[in-house]
Amino acid sequence: QVQLVESGGGLVQPGGSLSLSCAASRRTYTMGWFRQAPGKEREFVAAINWSGGVTNYADSVKGRFTISRVNAKNTMYLQMNSLKPEDTAVYYCAAAKWTTVRVEVWDYDYWGQGTQVTVSS
Repeated sequence: QVQLVESGGGLVQPGGSLSLSCAASRRTYTMGWFRQAPGKEREFVAAINWSGGVTNYADSVKGRFTISRVNAKNTMYLQMNSLKPEDTAVYYCAAAKWTTVRVEVWDYDYWGQGTQVTVSS
């Protein structure tokens, strides 16, 4: 079992930046960020493999968001820049038993409780 705890959400103006963190209770393989806006399905944002050498991003965030991890700290990060109102959602950290990058919700076995990100002026 893996426990995941997100932190770093909040309110930011359009064009601003936020950094999210996800602390895992032990070493994990592939990890990812997903988000869910009100009335919408949970969607893929970004994923990173166990070594941190391979990443994948949703087209909607490519060039604005950066995923990274520090395995010595069992922690994953999401740096979000140039935020837009449509980025508003609850952001979830997830961990999978796969060693390759995965983008589907059903590929992930463990989930955090989520952190709210609101982009508004």
